[in-house]
Amino acid sequence: MLYFTKYAEQKFDILNKHKVFFTREQIEDTINTPDKAGKKNNHLTAEKEGVKVVYKKDGEIIKIITFFPK
Repeated sequence: MLYFTKYAEQKFDILNKHKVFFTREQIEDTINTPDKAGKKNNHLTAEKEGVKVVYKKDGEIIKIITFFPK
């Protein structure tokens, strides 16, 4: 199950104001099938097609912390 934090939900609007557009599906696809995966501190990262996602996995729940253009 994927869960967007409040900040991650707000990030769509923040990026849209700067003419950067991502969809929820793109973010989910990046986590499910990343081109590059890694770890930063206590969080996991995934990159694909110009977007980097920072998330945390807690059992079956994937909590999306933030994302940004790469």
